[in-house]
Amino acid sequence: MYIKRVQGPRHVTLPDGTILTRGDLPPPDTQRWVARRKAVVVNAVSHGLIARDEALERYGLSDEEFALWEEAVRSHGTGGLRVTKIQHYRINFS
Repeated sequence: MYIKRVQGPRHVTLPDGTILTRGDLPPPDTQRWVARRKAVVVNAVSHGLIARDEALERYGLSDEEFALWEEAVRSHGTGGLRVTKIQHYRINFS
């Protein structure tokens, strides 16, 4: 069996004890971004599994879009990434 060499760790342990590996990441050609997939990418970046720049390039995300995902997870957890809950979690800036 051949294991491809990659930059960085092969897996990270999340605060809840689960192990996140590169195999758990969504495929690069992902078109349908559900909350669970967004959360996996945010956790991978925040825990050092992949670099932020690598995630942005791999998934074709803008820096602003990814920053919104990070803020949603930080403020409301995975549920904050659900498109149907945007109005519920929206911060009133006025």
